[in-house]
Amino acid sequence: MPRLPHPTPESLRRDPLPLRGRTALVTGARRRGGIGCAVARRLAAHGASVYLHHHVPHDAGQPWGADRPEEVAAAVRAACGDPGARVAHGPGDLSDPREPAALHSRAAEALGGRLDILVANHALSGSDGDLDTVDAAMLDAHWAVDTRSVLLLVQAHARHRAALEPGTPGGRVLMMTSGQDIAGGMPGEIAYALQKGALASITRSLATTLAAHAVTVNTVNPGPVDTDYLTGEDYDAVAARFPSGRWGMPDDPARLLAWLATDEAEWVTGQVIDSEGGFRR
Repeated sequence: MPRLPHPTPESLRRDPLPLRGRTALVTGARRRGGIGCAVARRLAAHGASVYLHHHVPHDAGQPWGADRPEEVAAAVRAACGDPGARVAHGPGDLSDPREPAALHSRAAEALGGRLDILVANHALSGSDGDLDTVDAAMLDAHWAVDTRSVLLLVQAHARHRAALEPGTPGGRVLMMTSGQDIAGGMPGEIAYALQKGALASITRSLATTLAAHAVTVNTVNPGPVDTDYLTGEDYDAVAARFPSGRWGMPDDPARLLAWLATDEAEWVTGQVIDSEGGFRR
């Protein structure tokens, strides 16, 4: 195989819209203060068209509540770098095993028939316990949402990309984990930690599988991120464990995830990347 030529000076200069013409599905983009919305805004700012998945009943049952999907979409639309880019949104209960493939199909159709970037950001909050209190229902609920649905989404994405013209660029899968393999683990959230650990463990296998379709696969651990779920002394105690003295904000991991979606990151695949701002456990 011939060697690739050295980059020309022109090719070294950054495109201000590196994702112009690309399309993305971001799951779990249901709150303006969440990581999903931040990632979607970054992708849109880079020129991509974006489909936002939400499951409002989940957040409506949490202390932080739910935003109106139209408000989240408006925040993403305001960040669009390409006037021709599209922003669409729709619901989906990913605990239903039929929903991942159906969601992927709806997103691709809404964005013109092709989907380049899959960001599996969704997760189940609550319904968990420590080793003494966790039960089969908790384990099954987290398996269905945090792991099974992600793998089924990746399967749908692989099949979709395989049907495209060979060599179609821009294929990306980005998954989220939670630092469950770092010192201390997550002993109070056994079901969640187990399923997020499964995603970290399968990253390299998926990357090897999807390489044949010119799709990279990477997983990001964003560390503690301020998504409005903690306040008061507990909030301050966590902030003090960052060298910077502040929590991670949703745009911190979003910048990394958006870069991994660009062509600059085409040589990065099969990696689990910590983006924690030096958080001290």
